[in-house]
Amino acid sequence: MSDNLLLVPGLLCTRALFAPQMNEFEGRLNIEVADHTRHDSMDRIAADILESAPEKFALAGLSMGGYVAFEILRRAPERVTRLCLIDTSARADRPEQADQRRALIGLASKEGLNPVIDILLPLLIHPARMADAVLTHTIRDMMRDTGAEAFIRQQNAIIGRKDAREELSAIKCPTMIIVGEEDGLTPPKVAQEMAGRIPDADLEIVPDCGHLSTIEQPAAVNRIFAGWLGL
Repeated sequence: MSDNLLLVPGLLCTRALFAPQMNEFEGRLNIEVADHTRHDSMDRIAADILESAPEKFALAGLSMGGYVAFEILRRAPERVTRLCLIDTSARADRPEQADQRRALIGLASKEGLNPVIDILLPLLIHPARMADAVLTHTIRDMMRDTGAEAFIRQQNAIIGRKDAREELSAIKCPTMIIVGEEDGLTPPKVAQEMAGRIPDADLEIVPDCGHLSTIEQPAAVNRIFAGWLGL
């Protein structure tokens, strides 16, 4: 496999989303975190990332990062040596989901990001972790660091993304799919759908975990990453 690992965060998330994995695997891999904040379409985000990415790389994306990963695979499948899809879906938005995103865009435009953060945070982690001040502060900091303007660009890119389900059977690289058992946004059933369509894909369901598995259950995710990366 390649010694390069490219990580793509989720909506309103920064490199802090992968801090436990970077701490665990830096020194053994060349790790880069993609910038997915500058454009409002998946094709432009993917093109920008590929322009600066290594020639060959293992690719891991969480949630929106998975949507970006599908666009990268459309453009340059030969450059991706391994794939990890984390708490994500190959489906496009349903009309009501797109409407919800547009409502959040309107709210962020009028009132800034703080009310959006208050709405989204409970959806992102296991209910039992809402009392974890360190975790919730980390998430709020990521969101504030991303900012309202980038959030609006990201949401527009997500709304406009393509459905990737019919393309999954063409994925040839070793693929790992990770999902939190209590992920309410991209639940295990959509992870199972992807695993059923990607040849020889592995699926790991992380117990006691919501949508942001990399920081909710880092030890479990690190163990899965080690196996996926052959380390």
